[in-house]
Amino acid sequence: MPLSKLQFKPGINTEVTAYTNEGGWNDCDKVRFRFGFPEKIGGWEKYSQNVILGTCRSLHAWRAIDNSRYLGVGTNIKFYVEEGETFFDITPLRKTTTNSTTFSASNGSATVTVTDASHGAIVGDFVTFSGAASLGGNITAAVLNQEYEIQTVPSTDTYTITATATANSSDSGNGGGSVTSKYQINVGTNAVVPGTGWGAGTWGRGTWGSAATTTAGGASLRVWSQDNFGEDLIINLRDSRIYYWDKSLGTNSRAVDITTLDANAPTVARQIIVSDRDRHVIAFGCNALGSADQDKLLVRFSDQENATTWEPTATNTAGDLVVGSGSEIIQAVETRREIVIFTDASTHSMQFIGPPFTFGINQLAANTTIMGANSAVAVNDSVFWMGKNRFYVYDGQIQDLPCTVRDTVFDNFNETQSDKVFAGVNSEFGEVIWFYSSAQSDNNDKYVIYNYEEKVWYFGNLERSAWLDRGLKSNPIAASSNSQYLFNHEVGADDDGSALAAHIESSPIDISDGDKFGFIRRLVPDISFLTTPSTASKEVTFTLKAEDFPGTGFTQNYASTVTADETQNHVRIRGRGLGLRIESANQGVTWRLGSPRVDIRQDGRR
Repeated sequence: MPLSKLQFKPGINTEVTAYTNEGGWNDCDKVRFRFGFPEKIGGWEKYSQNVILGTCRSLHAWRAIDNSRYLGVGTNIKFYVEEGETFFDITPLRKTTTNSTTFSASNGSATVTVTDASHGAIVGDFVTFSGAASLGGNITAAVLNQEYEIQTVPSTDTYTITATATANSSDSGNGGGSVTSKYQINVGTNAVVPGTGWGAGTWGRGTWGSAATTTAGGASLRVWSQDNFGEDLIINLRDSRIYYWDKSLGTNSRAVDITTLDANAPTVARQIIVSDRDRHVIAFGCNALGSADQDKLLVRFSDQENATTWEPTATNTAGDLVVGSGSEIIQAVETRREIVIFTDASTHSMQFIGPPFTFGINQLAANTTIMGANSAVAVNDSVFWMGKNRFYVYDGQIQDLPCTVRDTVFDNFNETQSDKVFAGVNSEFGEVIWFYSSAQSDNNDKYVIYNYEEKVWYFGNLERSAWLDRGLKSNPIAASSNSQYLFNHEVGADDDGSALAAHIESSPIDISDGDKFGFIRRLVPDISFLTTPSTASKEVTFTLKAEDFPGTGFTQNYASTVTADETQNHVRIRGRGLGLRIESANQGVTWRLGSPRVDIRQDGRR
């Protein structure tokens, strides 16, 4: 009998039944499509052996005039600037007190009680002491004069820290007299705590009956936005202050409140962007000039080429605009031609038009939705985003993005943690990727990818909280959802030195229109092991699966190990429909599937 070629449609389709999806793929993990064929994705390794504190939800890379390269890293606990694989803590200060701090300790304990009236600290905050004196024993000045994490807060005037030494009976002093205490901004939450009751969240945000993901008895997720203004960095803590980090002051300096540089700058904002074409700093969802109240639809912008001039005058381009619909701005994304603004109910275009108005805003579409503050991403002049139960694309007009895995994504989605959705681009492979939390997890543990070059979808499991496409960095960078490391992606074939398992599985293909049984006795594989090193085990597992009737599921499986020099494998399997699964679990192996063939002999109708 002649060999039958097994040819499959590119992409994953779970929107139709397995029988309807004949000749297609319906399941995968750690697999992408290139040139219409599936292949294992690239691996990853640690970006640095140094760790960060907290979960990262913001990454931004830029280059200084002297060619030094920086990476801004925002977590729920700290904000870092990375240079040379070292993370420098530039977390802004909330408060500094002088000559008001005292210490007390008990013999045999490392717990030190700190007294500082109206300190405003919460558990998990960080404080740095200087000028403290010894308590008389093991708790010396050197022990006290360093950074500490606050462990408990018994009162508004006291808190405790865990010293690096255990007190003895001589530690009876107070260490005070000339102590300077520098308090970093309060730490943020790493999960959305749903609010309940009337007024918990804006009207229309989310589906009817779903829990609110904003305050009113709950707690919002800590999210940073950041952008470089020349060599310097501007950062914004969502629904809080805007900060400025001056590169010339060095990596040991902290970001400062931008209102210390210009009293007219916004005191609160949802997001900041530095517009590349016209060089304005833009604050979205901020307070109006002369008001302390946040307007979540107000957009303010600085003078052109001046990040610290925010008061409009007849001789500058500073000003403000109000988005005309919705209750709050959720996210803004810059493209080559415009800034796309998403509210909870609509989508708008903001464009530079020059003096006297500087910018104009036009509504692009009403009744659109978006998942969260990092759910949209720009690819050239197009914007892709994840909405409530659907995907969208804007490329001059807004339209639903047809998705062949929509139900798989949204039927297993943690709505409460929708603000954790993070969209990124892997431009080398033409991919837009969304990381999200499954229904069984409070942290991002899944991904779904739209390949805009191949026009196909695929998905898998991966714990990532933030993503940055390659550019100034040689590889994409991602932050782990469950560890304190960043990772370089598309490096090798492994999971940071461990084997990276990957698989793809097809829907059944009818044998002779499905009315007759077929007996498969030989498999001729077609697979390339790409850049697999010679020291690695070049093998994958081919599993042929057979079913007797459509919809009944596979009843027979025949697994066969395929190596690089394999020309054929003898198998024995019988059925009316035939499915194929390819998987690998060895360290160092990479592969791309071609068009395998099988030797099928018709075997009757019963």
